[in-house]
Amino acid sequence: VWELVRRFDEPQKYKPFISRCVVKEELEIGTVREVDVKSGLPATKSTEKLEFIDDDQHILCIKIVGGDHRLKNYSSVISLHPETIEGRTGTLVTESFVVDVPEGNTKEETCLFVESLIQCNLNSLADVSERLGADSVSERV
Repeated sequence: VWELVRRFDEPQKYKPFISRCVVKEELEIGTVREVDVKSGLPATKSTEKLEFIDDDQHILCIKIVGGDHRLKNYSSVISLHPETIEGRTGTLVTESFVVDVPEGNTKEETCLFVESLIQCNLNSLADVSERLGADSVSERV
């Protein structure tokens, strides 16, 4: 799961609302990516900065620094934790965020919108990870 999440340059591999991502530099703290957003959302582009990455602790921090959307001063922290569920090894993924409430919206509306996007991303991450896990098991057989 971490191998998907840590790819700051390829968020579209599991984030269903991203159609394209362009990174013009080495992947390191401070790297900026330009993301194209799929239609259906109130945005077409987002500019995002890699704030922090820890491959040992499985933590990724991202800040939105531009774009044609209303998520101003948005920052998120994604962390992965090993879990055993019903005797099976798994991964607990958490994402926390802070964002300014846009004028004309309430805190509740803003949180509901962002939490819905995060939930879609996490559901997609689970699906893609399970599919890749199944593929790697079948390759070994």
